[in-house]
Amino acid sequence: MAAEASVRRVAPARQLAGELVVPGDKSISHRALLLNALAAGPARVQGLGLGADVRATERCLQALGVAIEPLGENARLIQGVGLRGLQEPADVLDAGNSGTTMRLLCGVLAGQPFFAVLTGDASLRRRPMGRVLEPLRQMGAMAWGRAGGALAPLAIRGGELRGLDYTLPVASAQLKSALLLAGLYATGPTHLREPAASRDHTERLLRAQGVALQVAGRDLWLTPPTAPLRPLDLVVPGDFSAAAFWLVAACVHPAARITIRGVGVNPGRTGLLDVLQAMGARLHVTNPREVGGEPVADLTAESSDLRGIAIGGDLIPRLLDEVPVLAVAMAVARGPSRIDDAAELRVKESDRLHTVACELGRMGAAVEEQPAGLRFAGGSRLRGAVVDSHGDHRLAMALAVAALVAAGETTITAADSVAVSYPAFWEHLAQLTA
Repeated sequence: MAAEASVRRVAPARQLAGELVVPGDKSISHRALLLNALAAGPARVQGLGLGADVRATERCLQALGVAIEPLGENARLIQGVGLRGLQEPADVLDAGNSGTTMRLLCGVLAGQPFFAVLTGDASLRRRPMGRVLEPLRQMGAMAWGRAGGALAPLAIRGGELRGLDYTLPVASAQLKSALLLAGLYATGPTHLREPAASRDHTERLLRAQGVALQVAGRDLWLTPPTAPLRPLDLVVPGDFSAAAFWLVAACVHPAARITIRGVGVNPGRTGLLDVLQAMGARLHVTNPREVGGEPVADLTAESSDLRGIAIGGDLIPRLLDEVPVLAVAMAVARGPSRIDDAAELRVKESDRLHTVACELGRMGAAVEEQPAGLRFAGGSRLRGAVVDSHGDHRLAMALAVAALVAAGETTITAADSVAVSYPAFWEHLAQLTA
C-alpha cells in the first residue's frame, strides 16, 4: 500500500489473520455525547469512536456551550448543562460530513429559545433534510433550508413545542432520534410509528437517563421528562459497521481467520450477520455480554464458500450501512444475488447504488444497478483496477476488501475518506495482511 493520504494501493493478500478491536460504535458515540450534554451533571464516556463524524458532534456541542474535556485516548468528560442550558452559538454550526450530527441537532435546537444555523460539507448539503424539518415544524419549531427546506444549510428558531403523532415515511434511526429529542421539550407526549424497525440506541440511552419511553412493536411513546436527565458513564462497544469489513474480508478470502473483540451486536444493527450466515459463512459469535446497556460479543469469521441470496424488506434497515461491503460478498458468491428495497442508499454520502455498481464493475464484478437495489450474477473473478471512493468512507473500505481478493493491484482514490468513521482502517488492514 502506498503512503499517500488520498490514494492507496492494495495488493491481493496471501492470507488474512489476526485479532482486532475496532473503533467505538459511531452511532452510540454521537448519542453518548449529545444526551450527556443535555443531562444534569458530569459523565465519563470511554471507547468513543472519534472519527471525523463524531468529532463534528463534539465541536457543535462545544459551540453550544458544553464543556467537553479529553480523558486520555478515546474518552471524554462531558459537563452536562441540562435540557435548558445550551447557549446560542456565535457562529454557524458545521456538521462536516455527518448526517447524524445535523439531524439529531435539529431535534435539540427545535426546543431551544434561540436561533442557530447548521451547515456541512458539499456531500452533506446534498442529503435530504426536509424529512426532519417538516415534522419539527408540525411540533411548533421555525425551520428553513435551501430548496424549500429540503437541503442544508438549515436555520432553526426553536420555541414552545407540541407533542407529535407521526408516522415516519422511512425507517430512519436519525429521523426517529431527532423527533424523540424534540419530544423532550414538548408540552405533551410524542407518538411515533416506524414503517420498519431501525436501530434503537437513542431509546436505550433515554430510558437509562430516566425518560418515560414505551415501545410496542413499531410504535414509540415518549412522555416529556419532569426531572433532569441523568448523566450516564458509558463504555462504548466496538462499531459493528466497522467490524463488517473484516467479517466479509475473511469470508471471501481463501485463507483467512479474523476475530474482532467487543463488538456491539444490537439486533437493529446485525442484519449482515443474518445474511452472511444464510449465504453459508463460517461465523462464530462468542462471549456474549452487556456493556453500557448494549449487547456485545466477540466475532470470528473464516474463509467460506458463499452462495447467492436475495434480500429486501424489513431486513434492509438493519444492514443499510453494510451494503457496500455486502456487495463484495455477493459479487464473488456462487450463484445470483439481489438487494431490493434499498432506495435510501441513493441519499447517503454518495449514491451508493450507483457508485457501488460502477466501482465494483471496474473490478470485473457482474453487477447491475436497479432503481432500488442491485443485481449480481455471482461468481465474479475480480481484478485490480483504478477505482474511486467518491469521498464515501464505506465505499473506500469496501473497495479495499474487494482488492484483497482481486487479481493484481488496486488503486483507490480519495482513500482518506475512511477517517470519517475508521481512522485506523489502513493500519488495521496492514496488520491483518502482515
